[in-house]
Amino acid sequence: MKTRRSIEKILIANRGEIALRIMRTCREMGIRTVAVCSEADRAAPHVMAADESVCIGPPPSRESYLAAEKIIAAALRTGADAVHPGYGFLSENASFARDVAAAGLVFVGPRPESIAAMGDKTAARKLVSSAGVPTVPGTDDVVDLGSVEEFCARHGFPILLKAAAGGGGKGMRVVQETGELEAAFAGARSEARSAFGDDRVYAEKYLDAPRHIEMQILADRKGNTVHLGERECTIQRRHQKVIEETPSVIVDEAMRAAMGETAVKVAQACGYENAGTIEFLVDRERKFYFLEMNTRLQVEHPVTELCTGLDLVELQIRIARGESLPFRQHEVTLRGHAIECRICAEDVESNFLPATGRILHLKTPSGPGIREDRGIEQGGEISVYYDSMIAKLAVWAPDRTAALARMARALKEYELLGVTTTIPLCRFVIGHPRFAAGEFTTNFISEEFSPGVLQGQIESLECAAAAVSAFIVAAERQPPPGSANGNHSAGRHWRLARNDHFREP
Repeated sequence: MKTRRSIEKILIANRGEIALRIMRTCREMGIRTVAVCSEADRAAPHVMAADESVCIGPPPSRESYLAAEKIIAAALRTGADAVHPGYGFLSENASFARDVAAAGLVFVGPRPESIAAMGDKTAARKLVSSAGVPTVPGTDDVVDLGSVEEFCARHGFPILLKAAAGGGGKGMRVVQETGELEAAFAGARSEARSAFGDDRVYAEKYLDAPRHIEMQILADRKGNTVHLGERECTIQRRHQKVIEETPSVIVDEAMRAAMGETAVKVAQACGYENAGTIEFLVDRERKFYFLEMNTRLQVEHPVTELCTGLDLVELQIRIARGESLPFRQHEVTLRGHAIECRICAEDVESNFLPATGRILHLKTPSGPGIREDRGIEQGGEISVYYDSMIAKLAVWAPDRTAALARMARALKEYELLGVTTTIPLCRFVIGHPRFAAGEFTTNFISEEFSPGVLQGQIESLECAAAAVSAFIVAAERQPPPGSANGNHSAGRHWRLARNDHFREP
């Protein structure tokens, strides 16, 4: 059994809002932090917030945030005891977790063997099936085009082609009929190769109008595993989540207990440690099927924290230090209702294409029951290099009706100009009668949203952005008070001070 490890300094192998989120907990625990950054992020908020920073490479992720050897070298150079991967990037890379441990560092996450077991989706299906967990009908192995055709002949259409090596909506294609199959198969393989460096795909029966519900689990090294209730993640676009909430309107106590027991069974089947999430698809009869396991902290973890009062990052660190969970299943209490909206730099009117630009104006909502996790400030640039998510806006209230009202108010007060975002879409969904009634499936956005629906909101935002931009241009032409010339710009006042402990590679 692993002995307890001291963790006094953590390197965070990530950027943006999740890096800042981890740093806040570390600060409360008295743990020093090390940020890594690319050359594009030298003055980013997560760099400024850390005790130390290391620039690890050029802007492209493969040369910086995905460069495992550079990250481990930075951890060793700065005297870090542990590495927290956040989510995305290397968070579910078994080789990275193994290399971190081999370097004598603590990996704040699951064992490499568990990451590997759940990272290959076909292997995960086999593993959980052997443990008696229901899965969506599908192929147990990766397939070629001929095998997919045979699967379709047995199960009929529609089917879903999925990347064997990853998730997050990458490498997925819904196929409705035979004529679409060849192109969809080639497209799924190509996207999987680009996203994960692995073009293997497998096939599943596509469930008609399902709900997407996941269970948060925690497991320590002493064999204690608990679940923290469910999160409803059904509102999606292109198989990627937009809005999450807890609890789900369709989950009662009996269903919660059954899903929770199944989630714990999945975690135990792969010898899991630390925080993880078991994702399920739920059909019209409320039967649930294992979808996948995410072996990391989730983007949507704030809603669980708001309803449990627990700090999941703190628990991750304590488990990584070898401590036991401070509670058992019967002590987990859920209260109230929480909703999270992902605010992304995307053009919703153009099939959610990523948007770039400079944030010209930013004013965020405040008040009781409102939480915002954000990794960029006014004046910051949204670049082409990284994920489109700008912030996560979460609210808590005693019940769902009050939470919806609070989120509607918060979204109305959220002002972000200069970059096209998903804020208008989030307002549309939160205010929709079907969403308020809890009568939605993963098809909600494709059924209810169409180009032009948000045009009035977007045009008004664009007009305001143009006005702000004109003001900034005018301000930049004027020298600031006390300056000797006009070479200073308003934009320059938005730049954060350089970290005194910044280290070059």
